[in-house]
Amino acid sequence: MDGQRKAGARALRRLRSARGWSWTDLAKCLRDHARELRMTRIAAAQVASIRRTVARWEEGSSVPDEQYQMLLAPTYARTVLGSVSLGPGSDFRELLEALSMLGVEQSRLDELCAVTMAAVTDQGTSLLTFLCVPQRAELAATLADPNALDIPVVDGLGAAADAVNEQIGGVPFVRLRLAATAIVDACRFLLAGERPSPVRDRLEAVAARTFALAGRLAFETHDDDAALALYDDAVLAAGAGDPSRRALIRTSQTMVTYYATGSVDRARRLADAAVRDARRGDSILMRARAHALRAEMAARSEPVRHRQAQAALHMARHDLDGDTVGDPMADVFSHGRLRGFEGVCGIFLGEAEAAGQQLAASAATLTQSRKSVQRAIVLTDRALARLYADDVGGPVAAVEQLHECVDLTARVRGQVPAQRLRHVRLELRPWRHEGFVSDLDDHIHGTMIGM
Repeated sequence: MDGQRKAGARALRRLRSARGWSWTDLAKCLRDHARELRMTRIAAAQVASIRRTVARWEEGSSVPDEQYQMLLAPTYARTVLGSVSLGPGSDFRELLEALSMLGVEQSRLDELCAVTMAAVTDQGTSLLTFLCVPQRAELAATLADPNALDIPVVDGLGAAADAVNEQIGGVPFVRLRLAATAIVDACRFLLAGERPSPVRDRLEAVAARTFALAGRLAFETHDDDAALALYDDAVLAAGAGDPSRRALIRTSQTMVTYYATGSVDRARRLADAAVRDARRGDSILMRARAHALRAEMAARSEPVRHRQAQAALHMARHDLDGDTVGDPMADVFSHGRLRGFEGVCGIFLGEAEAAGQQLAASAATLTQSRKSVQRAIVLTDRALARLYADDVGGPVAAVEQLHECVDLTARVRGQVPAQRLRHVRLELRPWRHEGFVSDLDDHIHGTMIGM
């Protein structure tokens, strides 16, 4: 452990001790904030478990992750008497300095500072704080008078959820999750009342979309139980609505379920349900996406379901070759995305060389910031394909590719690319004594601290 990190750990210990708090006192405080902000992983944890986490920070053996950073900030933004103190010399400023010494990036600290200032100087730690001002005002007015709910207000809720979704890849997942949770709470509250049929139908559609978004963000912030429950709520809210939209929710639910539980069988059943919904819907592109996902789940099965994977890929290609002009879900799938599915299936079907080419073609289409998470996944898969290819230079080429994956994964902090990266690193064990693997390990440890 280097000197900077030791100093950061000492600073965290000094902050707590100066308030006369034990580890248990701080753990209870953090859990209370977690309950206010619906951070269910921490809110449901035992005090003893949080206490051990605090102890590890102060020993320097771990670093507060983004959820805990979001809880520590309001804790130290107020004095022990409850007054706000954010200026130079305050505990809050010392916390930021400690996190900096522990390796937290300045951009993250700036974001944490801005959010905390808004929270403690405006509405306590209300979830509405994490929405922009116009959205916050509109939501507050609607919750104060739910009988005034009409379709334009419901559409405003949907627009707020879309605004959160559009920031994925550019804003920390914890911040986005808190914003989404505010909209989820509003949807739940409004769904509990009696509504005219057109308003209720629109509200259920918005709620389904919002619950699914919140589920994805809960997963990305390592709250798997909350993620799975939110996806179940999303499917339930979608009800008998647009089958294509329900299929979209199920495709996302499939991947989160697979990575949260490790159960291919459970994920495959969800993928099958997505295909059934997509076939009843109007979106050809959604059918292609559902078939491609079914192919991946078949390829990941043990034993590999070669015939089912190839058949599903054939159906996806057939859908994409159809008339998709004017498709109601134009952004849901593309030939570039299909190349990614073909590539990952190829890895499991023993076609590593072709898979590498397909994944490279897919990555070339994923250049927007909004696509950063998907790009990180595809590039990590491509590195795995290069490692499996019958090429003596494969391991070196794979590691060269992984350096970009490390930087992308550290920036977007996505759980799936991080898991894929760990898998590829395990596959590099035969070369663990080589210098190029040691360089990669140094890059991972230096860049992904705190993830």
